[in-house]
Amino acid sequence: MADKLVKATAKNGQIRIIAAITTELVDESVKIHKCAPTAAAALGRMITVGSLMGTMLKSEKDTLTLKISGGGPARGIVVTSYADAHVKGYIGNPNVDLPANAKGKLDVGGAIGRNGDLTVIRDMGLKEPYIGQVPIYTGEVGDDLAYYFTVSEQTPSAVGAGVLVDKDLSIKAAGGFIIQMMPDAEELLADLLTYRLQEIPPITKMISDGKTIEQILEYIFEEMDLKILEEIKPEYRCDCSREKVERALISIGSKDLKEIYEDGKSEELVCEFCNKKYEFTHEQIGKLLESIDK
Repeated sequence: MADKLVKATAKNGQIRIIAAITTELVDESVKIHKCAPTAAAALGRMITVGSLMGTMLKSEKDTLTLKISGGGPARGIVVTSYADAHVKGYIGNPNVDLPANAKGKLDVGGAIGRNGDLTVIRDMGLKEPYIGQVPIYTGEVGDDLAYYFTVSEQTPSAVGAGVLVDKDLSIKAAGGFIIQMMPDAEELLADLLTYRLQEIPPITKMISDGKTIEQILEYIFEEMDLKILEEIKPEYRCDCSREKVERALISIGSKDLKEIYEDGKSEELVCEFCNKKYEFTHEQIGKLLESIDK
């Protein structure tokens, strides 16, 4: 099933929905970072919700960064996303692999930990980015984001994200949804929706059974006037470049750069998001130093 993200409404616009199948997207991110199973599930969930949230941005120049760090062995996850649903991310420890949790599932909450925060940073090109932060609720990602929306943005929300890792460490199924009640929504609607979401199979089960994202939403919102408004293909895309890495090197300041130069060795920098390597020779570092001193 090809990846697809859809935006939709239900009940005459009283419910806003963003949902996606992200199997290929998560598979690519997990391969880039060479993730063990628990790390793959944790990073995959964050990549999925990041892609969904990115599409809430108003302008294509805006960026959204999600960070979750709970003191667990995953050592934090960072995801940056954009309005067109493209996304990049990394996990502090891609080798984390824990025994299954009490439900027999990959222990994402144990990997992330519960002693820390979920942070949402929206950079809309203003002087200061908007930063929202909540304590980690479960470490399972979906619950934490639902808690963030409800507490920080006063928008009652249901957030689901799932990743099914195959025996060969490829991603068998991945996807997620953000469902939000609009301010004028009927009170009973939230209760009805909560009941339906408790009764449905996991989204990864529906995806691996071959259901499209439209069929999944039609199943959840049966007889609730579901309207699909937009379709987007979520993709993993890193925008690193040699110029950006040069700017990062210059930004450490002439004192630290001089120390690197005086070591007399070449320096290799690796992009955290895509693992691309950038080599700077002794001579090139010298030229960067000259550009600072001018």
